[in-house]
Amino acid sequence: MKVTFGEYIRELRNLNGLTLTQLAAKLDLDSANLSKIENGKRDFDEKRLLKLAKVFKLNIKELRKEFVSDQIAKQIYECDCTKEMLVVAEEKAEYRRQLNNQYKKK
Repeated sequence: MKVTFGEYIRELRNLNGLTLTQLAAKLDLDSANLSKIENGKRDFDEKRLLKLAKVFKLNIKELRKEFVSDQIAKQIYECDCTKEMLVVAEEKAEYRRQLNNQYKKK
């Protein structure tokens, strides 16, 4: 998906006919903070993902994938990562997976 997580929330809210105030109440947020999230001025709190999934009847794994990928994309953008740096990061992620699998076997 080529939108930020905040833009995704706005799309979901609009598609479901909810006002900013209505969705904010369902997520235990004030509407000013939700507005900042939708406009990319504040990050969505991962702890609220389950609530968001329930409000819009979304698969939590898919929603988490959207959230985490947006967080990663933000980090890539903010640190001006090169493709080489991303390759190294993926290698390190794979190494961590291998470590984790070794610990599970013990």
